[in-house]
Amino acid sequence: MSRLTYLPNFLTLLRLALVPVLIFVSWKGHAFIFIGLLSFAFLTDALDGFIARTFNLESKLGAKLDSLADFVVYMAIPICAWLLWPEVIQKEKAYVIAIVVSILLPVLVGIFKFGNYPSYHTWMTKVAAIAMALSSMFLFSGGSANLFHIATFICVIAALEEVMITIFLSESRSNVQSLYHVIRRRD
Repeated sequence: MSRLTYLPNFLTLLRLALVPVLIFVSWKGHAFIFIGLLSFAFLTDALDGFIARTFNLESKLGAKLDSLADFVVYMAIPICAWLLWPEVIQKEKAYVIAIVVSILLPVLVGIFKFGNYPSYHTWMTKVAAIAMALSSMFLFSGGSANLFHIATFICVIAALEEVMITIFLSESRSNVQSLYHVIRRRD
């Protein structure tokens, strides 16, 4: 068994373990530390899947852990941002609400239909995660909100795709590339 075997899940668990730290440093008002730790969390998110795919270490457990870690991190971000930048969150309230709904809705629909957390890892969700990571970091660093608005739109589209995937699937699956692939597979 390779030394790499557990590395993707370790990185995912590390991302999960960072959430209380992110909340704590936000509560203490340490914006710079928060941005650094959040950047590290985003990096572990990119690396865990890359390592799993590259070295053929993908597993259902890993997919579920990754989706759970994504969910927890992305739900913690608005809380942390509210603690650090309440004026930004207040100004961008509609977009923040849209993002929170886009995170919650696919999960709730998946749990309602299949009784478990969906872990599709669609291409669109990956694009949304990258867009949200970059635009959030830019916004929290004092940049324009325009990129954040575009990223929000991408997140909403990705969420709608995941809801449609859940509607089309007859059983729970992990690692679904796109709605197109689900529909094509049904033919």
